[in-house]
This record gives sequence, C-alpha cells and structure tokens, in this order.
Amino acid sequence: MNWKSFLVTFCGFFITIFSYGQANVLNADTPEEIGKKTEEQIKYDNDHPLEYGYVDERDVLWAKTTWEIIDLDERINFPLYYPIDTNNIGSHRRSLYDVLMTNIKNGKIKNLYSDSYFTETRTLADLRTTLSKVDTTDLGYEQYNAGEEIDRQYINVRNISAADVKEYRIRGYWYFDKRQGELRYRLLGLAPVAPDVNFIDSDQPDLVPLFWIWYPDAREILHKAKAFNRRNTSMPFNYDHILNARRFNSVIYKEDNEQGDRAIRDYIVDNALMQLLESERIKESIRNFEMDMWAY
Repeated sequence: MNWKSFLVTFCGFFITIFSYGQANVLNADTPEEIGKKTEEQIKYDNDHPLEYGYVDERDVLWAKTTWEIIDLDERINFPLYYPIDTNNIGSHRRSLYDVLMTNIKNGKIKNLYSDSYFTETRTLADLRTTLSKVDTTDLGYEQYNAGEEIDRQYINVRNISAADVKEYRIRGYWYFDKRQGELRYRLLGLAPVAPDVNFIDSDQPDLVPLFWIWYPDAREILHKAKAFNRRNTSMPFNYDHILNARRFNSVIYKEDNEQGDRAIRDYIVDNALMQLLESERIKESIRNFEMDMWAY
C-alpha cells in the first residue's frame, strides 16, 4: 500500500470515528434514524473520554488553583450556549445546560454541590427554589381569599432555561508535572450561572451559580453530548473535549491565596479595567512559571 492510499484509508477511519453528530445520516431509512448508531456500531464502539491517568503528589513540583468565568456573550463560547431552543433540534444537539439538567433529572449526575469547594451537597429537590418560581396573580389571590381553589391560569411558573444562562464558572488546577516536564491543567468543577430567578424580570438581576458539579464525575456524559463545529459539521466537538482542551475564552476572577482565596473584585474595587489587568497578570504568572523552568 502506497502512502497516498494509506492516508486516504486513515482519514476515512478518523472521520468515521468522529462523525457521530450526523451518525447514520446517509444510511437512514427514516428521519428518526438520523443520529442513532446501528447495532454493529454500538457493538464495536469504544468511544470513551481519554483517561487522565494517575499523578503522584511527589511529581507535582508546583500548583495553583484558579476560578474562571466563561462569558457566553463571547462568540468563541457560543458552542456552550446554543441551541437554546432544544425542542426543535435533533436529539444529537443540546446546549450544555440542557445536557446537565437532563442528566441531573434522570439521576446520571448524582453529586451536586452548593459551592466550588464541594463541601455541601445538594439534591434536585433543593434546587427547585433556585431553578423556578411560582407567582399567583391578583385574581388568584381573590379566589384564595374567597376560599375557592385557584385556577391554574392564575398561577405563573417561571423556570430557568438554557436561554437564561449567562456564563459558566469553572474551578481548575494548574500544576507542573516534573516527571513529564510540562505544565498541565485539570478541570475540577463547573457551575452554570443565571439571574436570580426571584428577580429575573428586573432590569439588572444579580447573577448566581445555580449549582456546582464535580467535573470528573460528569465526563462520560459530556463526552457523549455533541456541540456544533462551525468549521466542519461532520466532525462535531463533544463538551468534554471543549472544556478539557480549553477551547473557550475565560477570565480569572479568583486564585488561591493567603487571604482566604479572596476574589479579585474584593481587593480591586469598582475598576473593571484594573480587574481585567489583574486577571491577565495571574494568567501571565502561570505561563511564566513553565517558561522559567527552562531558562538558565
């Protein structure tokens, strides 16, 4: 086999592996079969997240924990946000928030936390007041005061949806592996952030993290969920790849420090430009550490 034939064969095999976003689109007898793997594909499927591997603490020469904000208004972060209307999209595409909520409700993501330190667990029942609110109209109160049962039309339910999510917050661990001789990053936590549901209709509602998940616990689920690849729709990215490969833009808002991991805005107040410059300074200090390791 010459090199040209080998490359064609290899590229065809590579594309077959990663074309799950439109799986079976060319062989489907009905539209319902699009996106579904055949029995033979499922039988030989070995599509799993790339394992992190074991890292001995003695091999960690240096480390720093950072907290970052992924702003969904930035174009590069759109794959994490869209599609916001998942009712009219095929089953192979869901927003990151919809993927998380679907698997929380069906019990595949079991461990939820109230903070990024993962000290206090939460359940789906605990999240109900965070994710939705119920309002009764004046006519409903009139029925209630008259001792009548309130009609459902007088009860307004407002749920947090994928369209309401404004950003994601992540907690990660930068470390220098002296055995491998390189700087590495390990994503530890992920949290969707949306306006407070009780004030969501106000002009400038406060943004709050809805919940935190331990990221390694959700990798298998996020690996199976596909996001849009604007450069090649036959090779969609999965969310685990996007997050682990850091295919997004983010701003550091906190690092571990001696002041109890205080946030940047706590020591640089009311100055957005200086806060952004401080975030860039922290990023640069992390990059410089690896560069300094090879400077003699």
